[in-house]
Amino acid sequence: MARIDKFEDLEIWKKARELCQYVELLIQTTTLKTNYSLKDQIDRSSGSVMDNIAEGFERNGNREFIQFLSVAKGSVGEVKSQSYRAFDKKLISEEQHLKLNEMAEIEKNRIGAMMNYLRNCEIKGLKFK
Repeated sequence: MARIDKFEDLEIWKKARELCQYVELLIQTTTLKTNYSLKDQIDRSSGSVMDNIAEGFERNGNREFIQFLSVAKGSVGEVKSQSYRAFDKKLISEEQHLKLNEMAEIEKNRIGAMMNYLRNCEIKGLKFK
């Protein structure tokens, strides 16, 4: 794997950002914006994915990064669950729900793959050099 010097270069962070942007689009263009608690919760959960990837990367150690990736992965699960709630309440369409769930599932798998890579990597992080 190529050396990555900043979290903005991580593919998982870029995809988390896209997930966040799609959630924001749904908030702005659907009746999801009328359910303040659910809107705020899904907005915070999607942001948590991005933020935990960034924070974990900046810790400069694989074990800490894995821990933060685990939190990010949990937040992806929250986004999926909240998507079901929004769909069940008819705040978003089935098509929007399916797209959000697909994006979340892909992100969950990518985060899991990164966690696996870090667990098996011989280099344990910059702070251990």
